[in-house]
Amino acid sequence: MSREIIKIKVGVGRVDAVAGAAEVTVVGVFSDGKGGAVFRKLDKALNGGLSQVLGLGDFKGEANTTAVVYGNKAIGARRVVMVGLGDRAKLTVDAVRQAAGRAASMAVDLKAKKAIFALHGDLPKKLRPEALGQAIAEGVHFGAYRWDEFLGKGNDKDGRPAAIGVVIAETDAAVAKALGEGVKVGNIMGEAQNFARTIMNRPANVVNPPSLAAEAKRLAARTPGLTCSVMEEKQIRAKGMGGLMAVGQGSATQPRLIVLKYSPARARGRTIGLVGKAITFDSGGISIKPSEGMQEMKFDKSGGVAVLGAMKAIAALKPPVQVYGIIPSAENMPGGMSYRPGDIVTTYSGKTVEIQNTDAEGRMILCDAIHHAVMLKCDVVVDVATLTGASVVALGEWRAALMSHSDRLIERIKAASEACGENVWHMPCGEEYLELMKSKIADLKNIGGKWGGACTAAAFLGEFARDVEWAHLDIAGVGMVDGSKKFGSPGSIGYGVRLLTTFVRNEAE
Repeated sequence: MSREIIKIKVGVGRVDAVAGAAEVTVVGVFSDGKGGAVFRKLDKALNGGLSQVLGLGDFKGEANTTAVVYGNKAIGARRVVMVGLGDRAKLTVDAVRQAAGRAASMAVDLKAKKAIFALHGDLPKKLRPEALGQAIAEGVHFGAYRWDEFLGKGNDKDGRPAAIGVVIAETDAAVAKALGEGVKVGNIMGEAQNFARTIMNRPANVVNPPSLAAEAKRLAARTPGLTCSVMEEKQIRAKGMGGLMAVGQGSATQPRLIVLKYSPARARGRTIGLVGKAITFDSGGISIKPSEGMQEMKFDKSGGVAVLGAMKAIAALKPPVQVYGIIPSAENMPGGMSYRPGDIVTTYSGKTVEIQNTDAEGRMILCDAIHHAVMLKCDVVVDVATLTGASVVALGEWRAALMSHSDRLIERIKAASEACGENVWHMPCGEEYLELMKSKIADLKNIGGKWGGACTAAAFLGEFARDVEWAHLDIAGVGMVDGSKKFGSPGSIGYGVRLLTTFVRNEAE
């Protein structure tokens, strides 16, 4: 690794967005072609330059669009970036988050080291300043991020800044204070999400189960309230975690079970377990995958790394509830010691599983980890995994599949999803799907046939949750999407960090 990831800082300043010195000043424009008071002042100072662009139709204020107008001596900024907010009547906090992300990405492309954001003014009253501050900060962190740490000096020609500082301009003291409270949370969330994105993006020759465990230990060592323990191969075998052992035994790097624990000074309510699949590379094992696109299988650790990022954010935000982050990690490789189709594996719970396809490995490591959460007396367990191609077929790259036996838990996760902007869609996992996972020679089998693969996989996992309140998030679509398709920056989008953190914070309340 030759480059450090860009450093991003967001704050609130009582500065004039028109006169304030910056390389970029950002203003929002609705699809009706109208902006707020700052837009009008900037337009006047630029002799109608912003209105001219709108009048030409080159920029229409539609969501996820931007336009650049160069400054003059009448304003403090060298450039004004107009970012589309879309339909005024449909504006949401998430739309503001996305607009901030687009603008921050543009600022980095313009090599700006300092930017002033004036997105929040004249927005509908229903959008609270605290929520806007948080969303803008999260958006800036998301949009300004670049995964370029492996570019050599010869390829370092873009001149992107080593750091970017963003000031949200607000002259009213009360509003600035409220925005600042939101920005504190947004910075924590954004930093945690980008921390996770970097680890998700790193290839399997850099991130394997032992190195991921070491990363978790380093995080815990520098984070008050967070501890980490790691089970290595001998301990995993002694515990009887047959699923995790089976998947990891074909690789030269041994599996790990990573357990992070957040313990607040005064915990209340129920203990929460977050369980994340971390297959650091998935070749499919003996049931090997096609070679095309296999390089993307480094992203099969995304669920586990999302849990790692969420635990970082949770420890910083300090909700008064105890949380375990449980990350089973293995590399699924073909080799002389690989588990095979036809094997019968005894899992940590004592249930036996007939292996019919070694590429259905995620559920095999998750079932042991979910049972471990039960043994740790977690009252609520949420697992997250890039689990099935079936969920991608059903939902594409825009929503995670959400399954549970508890309607109440479904509603609470959906509420967290709506609040944080990471979308989910409820799918079934009832008895009819479980029937497809029953084996004639073992308690269960690890695949259920051609149809309903996301639902049968969830039904399988639900068998290991016992009577605790449990939900499963299949993030195969959103967790393995290349960000360049939708956001301009290649690599992981870090899905799950905001969702899991928001869920825990809501549970604590």
